[in-house]
Amino acid sequence: MDLSDEQVERYARHILLPEVGGNGQSKLLKSSVLVIGAGGLGSPVVMYLAAAGVGTIGVVDDDVVDLSNLQRQILHTTNRLNVAKVDSAKQTVEELNPDVALIPHGERLNATNVERLIADYDLVIDGSDNFDTRFLINDACFLASKTLVSGAILRFEGQISTYKAHLGRGHHCYRCIFPAPPPPGVIPSCSEAGVFGALAGVVGSAQAVEALKELLGIGKSLAGYLLIYDGLDTTWRKIRVRSDPSCPLCSENATISDLTGHSQEA
Repeated sequence: MDLSDEQVERYARHILLPEVGGNGQSKLLKSSVLVIGAGGLGSPVVMYLAAAGVGTIGVVDDDVVDLSNLQRQILHTTNRLNVAKVDSAKQTVEELNPDVALIPHGERLNATNVERLIADYDLVIDGSDNFDTRFLINDACFLASKTLVSGAILRFEGQISTYKAHLGRGHHCYRCIFPAPPPPGVIPSCSEAGVFGALAGVVGSAQAVEALKELLGIGKSLAGYLLIYDGLDTTWRKIRVRSDPSCPLCSENATISDLTGHSQEA
């Protein structure tokens, strides 16, 4: 697609990069990404994807803006308290970049709607805040052959990985690292243990970088690695992850072939 004069000016710093250029920017404008969650991680993800000119961004969230969200969920503002987060996200994106269409999915992700929701998007980003949803998204993306960029945060630490197990040998999925959800109560949630607000910006921004790289086909993918950030120590660790030959989802002897094992209310 040809870029307008306004688009050339808006995306000038991208176009200057040989790895992106005008063709890459056009590719982003034609791309679509589904973001699960419009909270701490979803906020910087959505804003940076929109600023970058990703043409269609879907956002799945059934919650409304609460005062306690505003310490880290930068998509939302004080004057939008009690507004649906997907509607708040849409307003922010419309003000940020008119090139981008934000599609609000104001529903709770579960086993009955996940296949429909991810079907029309090129890539999925997981910004959810609970293990049941993370496992559901992982399984659904593998079964639908969708690349997944996943992130998680708690207290001062965060982790990111890209999952492309559907491409076959050598690629891992979320279950290769975490075979099953931990028992309830073993790992506290952010609402129980707290989370450093700016940490969401660090991890969410890194997710956006990885997603843009995948859409453009540039750089080294994070697939095959787990990236761990410790905000208190100011350290990044990049850990090599191998596919699990006994993984119930992505191995040759997989026992999971559909989403029937997931709760309808993830």
